[in-house]
Amino acid sequence: MTHKALSTCEKYKLLEDGGTVLVALSGGADSTALLHFLYSVKEKYNLTILAAHLNHGIRGEEADRDERFCKILCEKYNIPFYSKTLDIPALSKQRGVSEELCGRDERYAFLGTLAEAHNARIATAHNADDNAETLIFNLARGSSLRGAAGIPPKRGRIIRPLIEVTRAQIEEYCAENGLDFVTDSTNLGDEYTRNKIRHHVIPVLRELNPSFEAAVTRFTDTAAEVSDYLDIQADAALTAAETDYGYFADRLLDNHPAVLKTAINILLKKYYIQTDSKKLGLIADILRNGGAAELSREYTAVCRRNIFCIAGSGSPEMPEVELRGSVSFSFIDKLVAASIDNSNKENKILIFRTRREGDMFSFQKRNITKSLGKALREIGVPSKLRDSVICLCEGSVVLWCEALGYSTQGKIYTQNQNLTIELNGEKCYDVTQGR
Repeated sequence: MTHKALSTCEKYKLLEDGGTVLVALSGGADSTALLHFLYSVKEKYNLTILAAHLNHGIRGEEADRDERFCKILCEKYNIPFYSKTLDIPALSKQRGVSEELCGRDERYAFLGTLAEAHNARIATAHNADDNAETLIFNLARGSSLRGAAGIPPKRGRIIRPLIEVTRAQIEEYCAENGLDFVTDSTNLGDEYTRNKIRHHVIPVLRELNPSFEAAVTRFTDTAAEVSDYLDIQADAALTAAETDYGYFADRLLDNHPAVLKTAINILLKKYYIQTDSKKLGLIADILRNGGAAELSREYTAVCRRNIFCIAGSGSPEMPEVELRGSVSFSFIDKLVAASIDNSNKENKILIFRTRREGDMFSFQKRNITKSLGKALREIGVPSKLRDSVICLCEGSVVLWCEALGYSTQGKIYTQNQNLTIELNGEKCYDVTQGR
């Protein structure tokens, strides 16, 4: 086991010289072996080792026994030990989620807080068997390619030195090194989905291939590589299709379907929208044909005039900002800085705000005046975003609009009163002159 775990650490650069590692310690064979392994290579990497245990409050005296075991084990190796007790059954009912999910979330929250405080990496004892179980679980749910990649050896602060080691090798390591450990009784039954996979599915697959876990590791490694490559291609596709108010639909559609689906997944994750095949199908349809599709209570996918975006269901209100001398303000993710020479002003009030009914915009060099809504529609700004476009207005006359630039009247202000406007640090010019 030691050789395999060291190989994994080197291959994925899991340990850094002089670093601090926080071990997620349950007291079971896996985490006990992990703690002992890291302790054995402590001098090699000049490590500082910490350990943490979350008592879920599910198994009564057995859970208290596990916590005591972990504390005594850490005292034996002079490793600082942190513990926390929670009533997971009560919390899971309160949140309307399973005890398994609630316990996992609280465990990682506890570990994350400690890791942040100690600038530590979090070492969990996930192994090759866990990786195989996760793959089967994900495939049964109809997972994407990323799900087929299994459990990553490294994700953010989290490292998994035993991810290529089988459970049998871990138990052999414990026996060779005289390591005691505790057994979680909930792992013996079939109440949890993973236990059903472990007790009934994996043994059959192992009959077909005695080296099933090693085969799964090779498969998930390949899936992870392909998934990483698709992420790179999808990021490039999004960058190439990006425009001020979303993405050009035709440019997205020019990509291979696998890249397009990955790009859509990336966009949905930015808005914390859960991805499924139905949403992917809806978005692909509106990219081709236009229209809108509700993704959640908060967000809608919209495609109009070849511009695709994910828009909030409601537009935030922007307070009015009067322009006198110099002013700067932010709205949503936009930063505006503006200045004007008021020395020859004619008591005219200039206001930064979002659009209103009756706002009019005059295009330079075209001698055409249109309603602001129609002007924005003509250049492809999605309807969901039009009400959040920032304008500088004198009454209902639009002097400047972030999507259109300066109007005919706004140009006069730039010439006579040195009106200048910067959006997100870039000076705005007469972008409408050629329209």
